[in-house]
Amino acid sequence: MRQARISRNTLETKIELSLNLDGSREIEVDTGVGFFDHMLRAMAFYAGFDLDVKCEGDLYVDSHHTLEDIGLSMGAAFKEALGDKKGIRRFSSTITPMDESLALVAIDISNRAFLVENLSFSSDRIGTMDTQDFKEFFRAFAFSAGITLHIDLMRGENDHHKIEAVFKGLGRALREAVTIEDSGVISTKGVL
Repeated sequence: MRQARISRNTLETKIELSLNLDGSREIEVDTGVGFFDHMLRAMAFYAGFDLDVKCEGDLYVDSHHTLEDIGLSMGAAFKEALGDKKGIRRFSSTITPMDESLALVAIDISNRAFLVENLSFSSDRIGTMDTQDFKEFFRAFAFSAGITLHIDLMRGENDHHKIEAVFKGLGRALREAVTIEDSGVISTKGVL
């Protein structure tokens, strides 16, 4: 089974996270940030993953540490669950609409961490969450997982719709990229 459990305890957050890449969409998320819970559920659903996240963060400060540390934990779990990466499709890109919004998400599970994004929002917050913290989550996830992640928010007006298109697109891209389609490592170098 391609799964992992991560515990992360710092002065800012206490996180318990489990991830199963070959799951059946059993999803439990409690981060203390309602809108972020909604986005993680959407991502895991479209990825077809089992995901269980429990986080106690210093939300009296703001949402930054919670989102960043969950990104680090989720990335570490993703990398561990993939193991040697043998046979995975590796590359994936999706274009996902959400009403007036449209997001392109492209990934390469390459062991070369990189993030390129053009996220911009008209509001500083969605619910209790700072919109600038989305970038922190994606950066932490990509670097901890060792993936190249491109997010191109092609259009949109409503901030909720814009970021939901991104999270659903990321879920769809992850599902495709982790699909086993070969017996070897998909790389001209022979390793990832």
